Amino acid sequence: MSKVIVRQIRSGIGRAPVVRETLKALGLGRLNKQRELALNEATKGMLKKVEYLLEVTPVK
Repeated sequence: MSKVIVRQIRSGIGRAPVVRETLKALGLGRLNKQRELALNEATKGMLKKVEYLLEVTPVK
């Protein structure tokens, strides 16, 4: 199972409640906050939903 580092680069303010809740579920919520996440089907779906707010880089 691969891993990725996710960093929030845009704010969730003014976004739909579903988007804000998805950021919270990913463990984000503030600008420049980073998390290392396992890349499974559930995580891929959440990342796809809010990809315009994030920067995703694979872990080497």
